[in-house]
Amino acid sequence: MTHLSVEMLAADAIEPITSAGHAQLGIAVLAGIAVIVLLITKFKLHAFLSLIIGSLVLGAVAGAPLDNAIASFSTGLGTTVAGTGVLIALGAVLGRLLADSGGADQIVDTILAKAGRRAMPWAMVLIAGIVGLPIFFEVGIVLLIPVVLLVAKRGNFSLMRIGIPALAGLSVMHGLIPPHPGPLAAIDAVKANLGVTLALGVVVAVPTAIIAGPVFSRYAARWVDIQPPEKMVPERASDDLHRRPGFGITVATVLLPVVMMLAKALVDIVVDDPEHTVQRVFDVVGSPLIALLTAVLVAMFTLGRAAGFTRGRIATTVEKSLGPIAGVVLIVGAGGGFKQTLVDSGVGQMILDVSRGWHISALLLAWLIAVAIRLATGSATVATISAAGLVGPLAADLSTTHAALLVLAIGCGSLFFSHVNDAGFWLVKEYFGMSVGQTLKTWSVMETLISVVGIGCVLLLSLVL
Repeated sequence: MTHLSVEMLAADAIEPITSAGHAQLGIAVLAGIAVIVLLITKFKLHAFLSLIIGSLVLGAVAGAPLDNAIASFSTGLGTTVAGTGVLIALGAVLGRLLADSGGADQIVDTILAKAGRRAMPWAMVLIAGIVGLPIFFEVGIVLLIPVVLLVAKRGNFSLMRIGIPALAGLSVMHGLIPPHPGPLAAIDAVKANLGVTLALGVVVAVPTAIIAGPVFSRYAARWVDIQPPEKMVPERASDDLHRRPGFGITVATVLLPVVMMLAKALVDIVVDDPEHTVQRVFDVVGSPLIALLTAVLVAMFTLGRAAGFTRGRIATTVEKSLGPIAGVVLIVGAGGGFKQTLVDSGVGQMILDVSRGWHISALLLAWLIAVAIRLATGSATVATISAAGLVGPLAADLSTTHAALLVLAIGCGSLFFSHVNDAGFWLVKEYFGMSVGQTLKTWSVMETLISVVGIGCVLLLSLVL
C-alpha cells in the first residue's frame, strides 16, 4: 500500500478533527492502551497479540470502519518489519557470532586484566557498553552475568557494585543506540537521520551510563549488600573452545557498523550535496543495512574462523541466532501496526493540535508520553514505538539534530522505572538472587536514573544545537 493510499484510508476512516473529535480520539487512545496493558499484565497474553487487539479497539472507538483499521494495522506492521526487521536479524547474527566465538569473553577478560580494584565498576560499564552495542539487552545480561558473578566473588565485591554498572551500560545501549529495535523503529517513525541520532546518542549515553552505573552503584551497594548466588554461575561460551579471536580484531568488528554509519553522517554534514559522488557512495556504505551486513560478513572470518569454526559451524550459528528474535520482530512489527493505526485515526494530528497551546517542548512531551506507556506496559520497545507514533507529527518542523533528539527523548522515557510488569525486572531479580523489594531499590531506581539523566542531557543539547 502506498503512502498516498494510506492517507486516503485515513481520510475515509475518520472525519475531520473537531473539538468533539479530539475527545473521542483521546478516549480511543486510552482505550487502546488500556486493553494492551490489561492483556499483557492481567491475562499474560503475548505482546504481539495484545498489540493487534489494542489496535483494533483503538480504531473501533475512534470511529473507523473495522476493515480500515485492519488495513492500517497491516500497513504499519509491514512497513515496520521491512524497515527494521532485517536490521534486527543482522544484529542478532552479529551478537551470536560475538558470543559463540568467545569474542565477548575476550573483550571482558582483556579489560578486566587491565583494571585495578578501584577501576572495576568503570571497567564493567565499559565492557557492557562495548558488548551491548550489537546485541539485545536480554542476550547481554546472559553474556555478562557469569563475568559479574565471578568478578564479585573473586574480588570480594558487593554484587551491586559490579552488577549495576554492567546493567546500566546494557540498558543505555538498548534504549538509545541503534541498531537496537526501539531506537531503529523510532528513527523510522519520526524520519530522523540515523547517523546523527547515533552520534548524539553516544553523547547522551556516556554521562548517563556513568551516573546510573559506577556512581549510583556506590549507593546501591549500601542499600542492598548481597553476595553472588552460587547456583546462578553458568559456563562461559569460550570454555569449550581451543582458541578465540583477539581483542583488537573483536572490538574492531563490533565497532565496524558504527564507524560506517557515523562516516555517512559526517559526509552528509561536510559535503551536503545529495548529488555529489562522495555523498552518494557514503549513503550506500553508511546505510544501516549495508553497515550491519558488512559487519556480519566480516565477523564470519574475524570471529568465526578465528575461533576455528568450520563453514558448517558458522552456518549453524547464524541459523540459531534467528529463532530467538522472531518474537522481537513480531512485537516490533505489531508496535508499528499500532503506531500506524494511531496515525491514520488522526491521533498524531490531534496531539499536534492540542500541544500547540502548551508551553512545553516537543522533547519533554515525547518523554512524558513514553514514560506513561512504559509504566503501563512494562515494555521499553512497545513504549518507544507507540510514543514515536504519537509524537511523529511533531518532528515535521524540527531540524535534523532536534529530530534526532526527539528519538533520544522517547528512548529515555521508555526506560523509566522498570517494575513488576517488565520481563527485565524478573530477569535481573532471578539472576542476582534478590527479593522484589531489593530489585526495586536497585534495578528500578537505576532505570529511573537513566531516564531522568538522559532527558536532562537531551534538553541541554537542544539548547546548544
